[in-house]
This record gives sequence, structure tokens and C-alpha cells, in this order.
Amino acid sequence: MTAPNAEERKACWNARDHLWKCLDDNYDKAESCQKFQREFEANCPAQWVKYFTKRRDYLKYKEKMQTQGFIPGEGPKQPS
Repeated sequence: MTAPNAEERKACWNARDHLWKCLDDNYDKAESCQKFQREFEANCPAQWVKYFTKRRDYLKYKEKMQTQGFIPGEGPKQPS
């Protein structure tokens, strides 16, 4: 894989921003943002999609911790 050029990076970041805005506006309901998800995946390298998806999850979790604090028993489910 070659590194994306400036124009490709900009297209990826714009697609990511549109998806994230849609998710924020629709309370993280992915089914409401399928068009933006497809554009995001089409405009970004797969590794970037994976990274940005994890990054958004982390930022949302961090925001929740800062506004609501830690609540024991919440968080990612651990496999049995």
C-alpha cells in the first residue's frame, strides 16, 4: 500500500467527519448513517478505517467518563 497523497487524505478525513457527525446527530445509530459509512470505507485505507473507528469509540468513552464518572460494572464486556 502506498501512502495516500494530500488530496486522498483530505477526502478520507472529510468522509470520516461526515460519518461522525451523522452518528452524533443520530445517537450512534449506525443504520441511519450507512451512506456515510460506505463513503468513509471507500475513501480511506482499511487500516485507517479501523484506527478511526477505535479512536471514536475511545473518545466517546473518555467523554462519558469525564461527564458521568466511573460506574462499576459498566464498560466493555469481557468474554466468559
